[in-house]
Amino acid sequence: MTTGRYLPVGIRVALTVEVRVSRRVPRFRAPLVLALGAALALPLAPPAPAADTYTLTPLKFTVRAGGRTCTVDADLYRPAGVDRDHPAPAVLGTNGFGGSKSDGSTDTIGKAFAQRGYVSLIYSGLGFGRSGCLVSLDDPDIDGAAASQLVDFLGGKRAADDGTTADFVTRDAPGDPRVGMIGGSYGGAVQLATAAVDHRLDALVPMITWNDLAYSLDPNNAVGSSGVPGAFKWQWTNGFYLIGEGQPLLQPALDPSRINSLACLHFVTEACRTVHTLNSGSYPADRTAELLAFAHRVSPVSYLHRVRTPTLLVQGQADTLFNLNEATATYRTLKAQGTPVKMIWQSWGHSGGLTGPAAGELDLSRGNLETSYVGRRVLAWFDRHLRGRADVDTGPAFAYYRDWITDPDRTYATASRLPATGRTLYLSGDGRLVDRRGEVAAGSRRYTNWLIPTSHSESSLSGLIGVPDTPPRDTKGTYLDWTSEPLKRPLDVVGAPRATLKVVSPKAERTQNSADAADKLVLFAKLYDVAPDGTRTLVRRLVAPVRVPDVTKSFTVTLPGIVHRYQAGHRLRFVIAASDDAYFGNRGIKPVTVISGPRNTGVLRLPVAGS
Repeated sequence: MTTGRYLPVGIRVALTVEVRVSRRVPRFRAPLVLALGAALALPLAPPAPAADTYTLTPLKFTVRAGGRTCTVDADLYRPAGVDRDHPAPAVLGTNGFGGSKSDGSTDTIGKAFAQRGYVSLIYSGLGFGRSGCLVSLDDPDIDGAAASQLVDFLGGKRAADDGTTADFVTRDAPGDPRVGMIGGSYGGAVQLATAAVDHRLDALVPMITWNDLAYSLDPNNAVGSSGVPGAFKWQWTNGFYLIGEGQPLLQPALDPSRINSLACLHFVTEACRTVHTLNSGSYPADRTAELLAFAHRVSPVSYLHRVRTPTLLVQGQADTLFNLNEATATYRTLKAQGTPVKMIWQSWGHSGGLTGPAAGELDLSRGNLETSYVGRRVLAWFDRHLRGRADVDTGPAFAYYRDWITDPDRTYATASRLPATGRTLYLSGDGRLVDRRGEVAAGSRRYTNWLIPTSHSESSLSGLIGVPDTPPRDTKGTYLDWTSEPLKRPLDVVGAPRATLKVVSPKAERTQNSADAADKLVLFAKLYDVAPDGTRTLVRRLVAPVRVPDVTKSFTVTLPGIVHRYQAGHRLRFVIAASDDAYFGNRGIKPVTVISGPRNTGVLRLPVAGS
């Protein structure tokens, strides 16, 4: 996929996943502030050499992937002075969804690292640009296998189609090159897919990518809801689907290996079936199981246990496509199994409007590695793992961007771990968020959904088509909210809040055991920041869709992770809404009542920095 502004070059504006197609919004959205550089003792890299310090050679590779033979279109960047007697480590990279090797942020990767002494091999991902084969959503057995054959080239095990060989890449063993990967969104997941099938990779930097496509495209944020589908994220999903199926408009004279069938033009068949099922609004058990199985299989969640390559995860706070929870899940899995891993939460992602990276943030379309915090972390990561510089400090385990800090040298905060729960609030029957259970007033409140969406969080593709979004809104009577007293001091929420709820919905109970999961109750949880003048801000426009596993029982919702300061005098507002126009919602009218009392009430838990 692409970083909120990373999408298809032809679409020109962005799904920020790594190929930012918009010229206005950096195609790779790679902003990362240099903040805390001195405090972290990150090494200052020398000034980047001029562009004439490398040569560029277009190459073609015939690969076998997914039962098909096709051509991969690539560019080889070779630094001046690098030869068989003076080898250098390599960097491998590819584009975001809908893009190619020539996209602004993608080809800049090749240039930027070649200027810094790395051999760079940049290629168009399968099914995009002038590369063949079907779009297979970064399947390890297809996209990972194809990338592995490019690693063979870098290791001297094979030649390009024109006979070009690479005997100038540092090797750890015969056929084993010293090579790292970097890229965003679709070009981020392919790194993990490749590392799962090829242990020769030495360093990864996946940016703004996914952990589980089932969660990304059809999220259910109810804890323990495994196997229960969520609420279809129809805007994002169909935007990417149309980009994939519309390839003839973006790339004339397609390679025949990129054609599947009339029912599914350019994707692998399972991908099309998944999208068709999601668009049907129906979740019968057999089709849903197939849908979830395919989405899991092509996602890191299913193969991370095979990834042993040191990984620097970079995820975006402004990202409604792949939110911070995705990188957090990947981070925890890798850390638990002993894979070297660190994580950065940068400011930009697939969402966030048309302004581009914040000042001082990494912008891969500009290659500002030395002058951005994330860029310096990337350079240090590669220095350590590709150049073997054991004395290089690769920075803290966790770092996050703070948009309320104006000093560029202090924008990023660091920690040895993610913050734990530091503040608990209770949902009172009178609509207040209170600090103590004993303050909860007894009472009940009710909302009902309409047959059309009545709440708006975002127009997911507004950035892609280059238009501003309208403010978030909720229609009276279709949501419930709970609001705190004004804060006496600032409160920094860093991580994923959790809410435990119990609702009453007799109509939903009657369809609880339907053979179609689409009959279960759907609701949307979210957090607002309410200023003293009453202005409401939906933090990063993020919502937590929930298809309630069992409406007769209490359930816990994990909201998308955020980094947000609630200033003194501001109030927190927790909302559950009946719908959201960026998602498919309830089937039929299902009124919901929430009953509160001191002994039985909802609870909101916030991860707080510094607690």
